[in-house]
Amino acid sequence: MNPVYHQAKFINSSPLLKSAPPDQGMEIAFAGRSNAGKSSAINTLTRQQGLARISKTPGRTQMLNFFAITEQQRFVDLPGYGYAKVPEAVKKKWHDLMESYLTRRKSLCAIVLVMDIRHPLTEFDWQMIEWCRHTGLPLHILLTKADKLNYGAAKNALLQVRQELAGVSSPVTLQLFSSLKKIGVDEVHEALDRLFKNAGMESKKDIDALSREA
Repeated sequence: MNPVYHQAKFINSSPLLKSAPPDQGMEIAFAGRSNAGKSSAINTLTRQQGLARISKTPGRTQMLNFFAITEQQRFVDLPGYGYAKVPEAVKKKWHDLMESYLTRRKSLCAIVLVMDIRHPLTEFDWQMIEWCRHTGLPLHILLTKADKLNYGAAKNALLQVRQELAGVSSPVTLQLFSSLKKIGVDEVHEALDRLFKNAGMESKKDIDALSREA
């Protein structure tokens, strides 16, 4: 467990990329289908139940929500995708906002993809996986609500998803997770530590390369 994540603080909610915090440092974005448990996962791993908004109504996360971990590290809660019962115009707005963030945000260093263990690898999940493969962005998958299955069934679901991802060429890791039972919290912290550390090392390489060119 890394207590640094317990000091997370809300920065702002941005309906447009131009109102996001300065594009510097490192950001890990949490993505997932509506009602898959993104906000609950963020609250659980930060030990702050009111940090990210939770609603029983899918699709309530309609903006980019930014949280500071340290001066150089942030989480971003992305709008949920999928079956949210909202007008098509609103869905398009969410899609455009996510696409703008994912393609233009330079500080984005990794994606945590949240899937309900009972309904993994939806069409939308595969779109995100393919995008990470195309860009080479590291991806960590949380199979949430693992408490809804018994231990054996949860392990089988994990193995099934791992097999289906075997052909993905980009860096992908995955785990079981439950906000209710606090399953997998330490493992998430370790994954986040690794993702931020690797991003920092890549950033240092880029700076060193620019220095040599100068």
